[in-house]
Amino acid sequence: MAALPARVLFGAAYYHEYQPYERPAERLKTDLDLMADARVTVIRVGESVWSTWEPENGRFDLDWLKPVLDGAHERGISVVLGTPTYAVPPWLARQYPEITGERRTGERIGWGARQEVDFTHPAFRFHAERVVRRIAARHAGHPAVIGFQVDNEPGNELLHNRGVFERFVDHLREKYGDVETLNREWGLVYWSHRLSTWADLWTPDGNAQPQYDVAWREFQARQVTEFIGWQADIVREYARPGQFVTTCVSYTRPAVADDELTGRLDIAAGNPYYDMQDGLLLPDPTPDGHEQQWKTTGVWALYRTADWMFSSRQAPFLVTETNAGSIGFPWDNRPAYDGQWRQAAWALVGRGARMIEYWHWHTLHFGAETYWGGILPHTGRPGRAYAELARLGAEFETAGALVAGLEPDADLTLLYSTPSKWLMQKYPPLAGPDGQPDPAAYHRILDPFYRGAFDAGRQVRLVHARQLHDPTGERDGVSPEEGVRRHPVLVVPALYLAADTTLDWLASYARAGGHLVLGPRTGYADEEARARAEPAPGRLTDAAGVSYDEFSNLVREVPVRSDTLGLPEGATATHWADGLTVTDAEVLVTYDHPHFGRWPAVTSRRHGAGRVTCVGTVPGRDLARTLAEWLAPVPVHGWRDLPATVTATTGTSPDGRRVHIVHNWSWESASVPVPVHLTDVLDGTTRTAGTALDLGPWDVRVLVGDGDGDGGRE
Repeated sequence: MAALPARVLFGAAYYHEYQPYERPAERLKTDLDLMADARVTVIRVGESVWSTWEPENGRFDLDWLKPVLDGAHERGISVVLGTPTYAVPPWLARQYPEITGERRTGERIGWGARQEVDFTHPAFRFHAERVVRRIAARHAGHPAVIGFQVDNEPGNELLHNRGVFERFVDHLREKYGDVETLNREWGLVYWSHRLSTWADLWTPDGNAQPQYDVAWREFQARQVTEFIGWQADIVREYARPGQFVTTCVSYTRPAVADDELTGRLDIAAGNPYYDMQDGLLLPDPTPDGHEQQWKTTGVWALYRTADWMFSSRQAPFLVTETNAGSIGFPWDNRPAYDGQWRQAAWALVGRGARMIEYWHWHTLHFGAETYWGGILPHTGRPGRAYAELARLGAEFETAGALVAGLEPDADLTLLYSTPSKWLMQKYPPLAGPDGQPDPAAYHRILDPFYRGAFDAGRQVRLVHARQLHDPTGERDGVSPEEGVRRHPVLVVPALYLAADTTLDWLASYARAGGHLVLGPRTGYADEEARARAEPAPGRLTDAAGVSYDEFSNLVREVPVRSDTLGLPEGATATHWADGLTVTDAEVLVTYDHPHFGRWPAVTSRRHGAGRVTCVGTVPGRDLARTLAEWLAPVPVHGWRDLPATVTATTGTSPDGRRVHIVHNWSWESASVPVPVHLTDVLDGTTRTAGTALDLGPWDVRVLVGDGDGDGGRE
């Protein structure tokens, strides 16, 4: 990977060209001086203004950025240079109307926002390549530039343009060879959809075939990956040694497979936006079932986003955008309470962030994001947000290389399946409160397992299914034995799409000594979304010691009880119940219900040197927390008896020392005993095991062991 500075990069997106000042040079100096005073070390520039780089077709203005680059360099501030291809200029749309994207076949997206374009169209590619090359050739050599962001938040649309569809047909022809093979693999005898020729394939607008949808969504994501990789390769022709190439991922975009996309880049980067104020309160007041979208609510969801970003490459990542003053819209202004900016930033660093970059420096005076608050308000004068973030910048400077690129610890690993998520968006197994299909069903199943671990004080690693085992052979997986070493407890909820070889890998993982936890909908269908003919969970029935062929949605919570796990009063099962039939397994949890009580809710069985546990329901919060405590009885971070408002996370520094980050997410002060001898990274004080660590309201402490048993990995 390209080299990065040996500290956490800290800064903001900076759009000097947006600012309506009569003396722009003076304003630039003021901004950069304020950045230097706040210990800003990086800014991102240039990614949103193609019409400024190229005001007319073939007429370029490339030097407007040079004063920004020069001024940043004079103050020791690095620059990430963006390519502007996600925001198409009006002249290009006017001269080439055929590049307009279509959300449905023949229905063009209206112009006036961004990302309205069919980025696969040759006319767009010609002009995009030209402007990218001109920008890179002009500025890649500037000493301030440390890396490049190509495009921005790709994958916003599922493009239905004719050219895209024809390439999809070509892709199917290459994959399946002939229509008879496609007819067989997709089961197109159903509803008389058999093809006689490739020309018979219908467009996706009215499609109701799950097998089609699996292929279509995968193809859309591959188009995005190809586009970003294409741009990255162009930029690399101009990049100096040590400069990195990335893009800014919004992880909930419909056409993004983040593990594949970031494989074409040097480092993963993304945008964790989150509700501030009471959205970060513990105990968490957020109702169960609150949908997490591009903006999350709850401390657990902030951590899940960070772990998702780490999962893209199983490596540290960059935060290219996150909350500055406030986020979103004129009707939703909720800037952070004092201390919360520090808390969120240190939480992200604790899970592997190597850069914290805010969106953005100066709140805009015009445009759709007028009330998306920056570090500076509309007045341009430093206020509370600036003061809070300047404190954070000084802390990152003090912490230095110690916290740059932490590898986070994990008590549990949670398997993530993007293809299963895509299919469940179109064919959800769950309904929402209104009884209608819930397109967030995949996360409705997966998130309770993550949140239960968080509530139990356990740390989680997310891993993509294809990172463990890729049945296509396109990427190297890991052996089951290596899987056990890396992931002693592997939780697999909602892996609906799973090839035979993937299920065999999971069984071998358990046999080799891992604890495999199977959640609802796992292994029910193969990689083409064809329901398996054998009892569920498919080829894992012998290893699990249970099987089922009946299942039911739960329209209300069902009480559960256990003589083994010590469930609290009021623990429940939600959303789903598999009719588990035990052949050779221990029953851990049962339903307290006259009908569902005939089946167990949770079972477990020894398998070889390991174990397979089946969770046949979506666990309510108490059940999920208790399961996590049972799966990982001793949390790896070593902190004990933490109050409900306090969290502790740990990770390993590049130099081998173990870093502890302790938060108090509350208005009330808290005190917790230190588990081992630790030193405060920010003020240098030392604490021996058993002494009190005092935390103020909305406080965070960063501590380090000596790396030789005292605070090192257990």
